[in-house]
Amino acid sequence: MPKILVIEDEELIRENILELLELEAFEAIGAENGLIGFQMATEKLPDLIICDVMMPEMDGYSVLNALRNDPSTATIPFIFLTARADRLDVRAGMDLGADDYLTKPCTPDELLRAIATRLKKSAALQKQYITQLNQASDRLNNLLYSDSLTKIPNRLSLQDRFNQMMAALTAKDPEKSSTKNLGFLTVPILCVGLDRFSRINETLGYEFGDLLLKAVADRLTNRVCDGSTVARLNADQFAILLAPVEHKKAVAESVQILQHNLCRPFFIGGREVFVTPSIGVAFYPRHGSELDKLLQYAKKAMDRVKQQGGNGYEFYTPAFPVGDSDQLALETDLRYALEGEELALHYQPQVSLETGKIVGCEALVRWHHRDRGSISPAKFIPLAEETGLIESIGEWVLSTACRQTKAWQTNGYESLRVAVNLSGRQFTQLNLCQRVVEILAKTNFNPEYLDLELTEGILVQNAEVAIRQLNALKAIGVRIAIDDFGTGYSSLSYLRQFPFDILKIDRCFVSNLHKDAKNTAITTVLIQLAHQLNLKVIAEGVETEAELAFLYQHQCDEIQGYYFSRPVPSFEFEKLLAGGNRLQLSQNSI
Repeated sequence: MPKILVIEDEELIRENILELLELEAFEAIGAENGLIGFQMATEKLPDLIICDVMMPEMDGYSVLNALRNDPSTATIPFIFLTARADRLDVRAGMDLGADDYLTKPCTPDELLRAIATRLKKSAALQKQYITQLNQASDRLNNLLYSDSLTKIPNRLSLQDRFNQMMAALTAKDPEKSSTKNLGFLTVPILCVGLDRFSRINETLGYEFGDLLLKAVADRLTNRVCDGSTVARLNADQFAILLAPVEHKKAVAESVQILQHNLCRPFFIGGREVFVTPSIGVAFYPRHGSELDKLLQYAKKAMDRVKQQGGNGYEFYTPAFPVGDSDQLALETDLRYALEGEELALHYQPQVSLETGKIVGCEALVRWHHRDRGSISPAKFIPLAEETGLIESIGEWVLSTACRQTKAWQTNGYESLRVAVNLSGRQFTQLNLCQRVVEILAKTNFNPEYLDLELTEGILVQNAEVAIRQLNALKAIGVRIAIDDFGTGYSSLSYLRQFPFDILKIDRCFVSNLHKDAKNTAITTVLIQLAHQLNLKVIAEGVETEAELAFLYQHQCDEIQGYYFSRPVPSFEFEKLLAGGNRLQLSQNSI
């Protein structure tokens, strides 16, 4: 039953219209002035609005203008019903975005015909919008889940197939009592590298090398058994997820067959060429239950084959890890880093492409070790996650970022925002919301200026729990950003399912936008899709004017990256603010 809002200050007219609509089986609601009408429109989100022009509190033109500037009400069909019949009045209403303009007195038939026409047109537009959204989702899925050169599955698709296989195995034995009871011994994961492939590119050219990679992909795909998946990992490396097997001997036989087939000659462009493979094999569940870890072990085995001359295979065998004592010392030092004030925050500006001004920043933690100097976050963040220290570090980062940004706001930059990353351990804390509220209160920081960033991997582990946690965080007043979208393992449906406010496009898609057709297509669709879902878009890793120009032309909202500024200490960021640094858009960008 369509819902219609009638905004009319004359009670008798309003009641007559409401009665007519109810007789025609519409859900009718009324408002006695423009201000109440606007509030009801934003709360009730009717399917159509009928509105007078001359009203107290807020006239009809102001109501329409306010509704068209609100994304949640911008597309609601709007009909003026007024005694003002002058052509200039009609023109003014239509210029503001009215869908129809009826003058009083108006017969019931005229009003009902106008309503029917607008509802029919609105339904058609809605259907078209949903179709376009689904088409955009399908295009992006194709781009995200397949390798652009070989058209076989990519790393993201391989993760999806692995998850499906694990779910199927778990369904066979919900208790996971033993591997034997599952009816299989293991799931093999292969990492296949082509020996000395760079020489082919150097001698025969990259175009020839691409044709050879396509041929290798076809041969691998045609030689694996049903239920297996071949994916391309990078330039000359492939991964194969074999179907579950009961005996290790069967795996050795399959790998030998693959090796033999790849050693056969390839005929490309009238030329005969030979390649040899190095193959490493890891096993689920023996070597782990996560695909990343299994691929890491399979690659280690493959690298050992390459070191021995290539053209062979090896099963991964766990060895005593090198550097354990050094890792333990680093862990100990990290425990004292917070107390010893060795940790610091650097801030990378986020710049509006509309104004060129700094509108916010991302807070990034850095560790300057007293003896070792700067230690890469890529080295100490995983260690902090593994040891649980990330919870204390995360709270320190959030508190420090809020306190520092509050100081900048007090010094005249009132609307400056700050973005802080949440780790997986932080996000799953039962008292996360309580801790965020306490930090905001302690630092006197307004939550509307805080963005909390999460990666896809954190959210997809348990979608239901994640949605509850995100909604609780949003109730505090903070904004939620999905970071590195498209590089993880999530589905596009999560963009609609999770209550995001911001989509951050990862630097791997931004890089060489003007040269890489796949990155161009993915970034274009991501921006369009995000805007259709009323999400703000921030592009990370912008380093060149060409990348900036593309993002500007495709209406990306904000950028961050070395083109404007690297992450800098607080005193340098303050200089950027004080100096009024702005993004200079050249004529090429515009």
